[in-house]
Amino acid sequence: MNLLDSLSRLWESSGVAHLFTDNGFLWQNLVMIGVAFVLLYLAIFKECEPLLLVPIAFGMLLVNLPGGNIFADPTNLFGAADAVADHSSHWYDTGLIRIFYMGVKSSVFPCLIFLGIGAMTDFGPLLANPSSLLLGAAAQFGIVIAFFIAILLGFTPEEAASIGIIGGADGPTAIFLTSKLAPHLLGSIAIAAYSYMALIPFIQPPIMKLLTTEKERTVKMGQTRKVSKIERIIFPVIVLVLTALVLPDTIPLIGMLMFGNLIKECGVTDRLSDTAQNALMNIVTIMLGVSVGATANGAQFLQPSTLAIIFLGLMAFSFSTMGGLIFGKFMYRITKGKINPLIGSAGVSAVPMAARVAQREGAKYLPGNFLLMHAMGPNVAGVIGSAVMAGFLLSCFGG
Repeated sequence: MNLLDSLSRLWESSGVAHLFTDNGFLWQNLVMIGVAFVLLYLAIFKECEPLLLVPIAFGMLLVNLPGGNIFADPTNLFGAADAVADHSSHWYDTGLIRIFYMGVKSSVFPCLIFLGIGAMTDFGPLLANPSSLLLGAAAQFGIVIAFFIAILLGFTPEEAASIGIIGGADGPTAIFLTSKLAPHLLGSIAIAAYSYMALIPFIQPPIMKLLTTEKERTVKMGQTRKVSKIERIIFPVIVLVLTALVLPDTIPLIGMLMFGNLIKECGVTDRLSDTAQNALMNIVTIMLGVSVGATANGAQFLQPSTLAIIFLGLMAFSFSTMGGLIFGKFMYRITKGKINPLIGSAGVSAVPMAARVAQREGAKYLPGNFLLMHAMGPNVAGVIGSAVMAGFLLSCFGG
């Protein structure tokens, strides 16, 4: 082999050469690389939910770098719609992140995330103020709105249900439902759900300011009652049994959520609780985030249908925030000013991000106003609410 042949082979194997294919220049990959850089900037320099955005953005960067084949499925081992079986390849030729992705497609990762969330979540604020359940329910309003708009735009009921669940601001639930109803949309819906979760500090405040008055935003709420240990232990068991009797399809998500909470609250499984909250949660978050980001391959992602899903997801999330705020205003009226409507925005299930935003906005208008624990009630109610909505949609359209 002479020098020219070596140089030619080096060029053909380079990433630059892989940008030029038989179908033309892969400009879409460059666009998605730019998007990945923007997300990394927001995560690292603006500290916008870095635990979510850094893995997602890096997965997006990895899959769009040409020639890496990190998401390749040459043997069609996982039945990927975009893969063509190559019988000369072996299962171990499958791309690293495609193997991780098996945990997304099988719903193992979403359920493990719910286990960790349960172990990290304090249901005390919800038990201290059961009316928070109503705010969590009201914040599912965007799911319904987005579902019907998606139907009008020509999506199937299964696709519309998967798009609508983005309004719950719950990435694991969105992945769980979409993997059952519309697996071909899993990548775009997962990206939309997790991106909007991470961008809550930017999306919610303008809506909160639009729908509430300054007087409402300055309401100072009283201290909540102390919740007993027996209440904390019984609650996850009762919720699981009741929801399972009505909607058995919710058992994987609600079951893992309540199991995680039980091992936290029972007081005799501290090692299990610590593992679920820390080591397990961190490992699964890394693998899930990178896998979700890797679904955003430019050639498949920058399509009209995908952009429509991104838009509908934003609409669903916005209407869910509005639903919680409007019901919060209703509770403000009927309690004669004892409820701060801002806590209604935390009814979306992004725990504890949405509650932190409610706290920050409340303190902005009344320094020293401590709304966090009050907002955690609707926030954890939203987690339960989005899982119940997923079970309902799965029961209706799961076939």
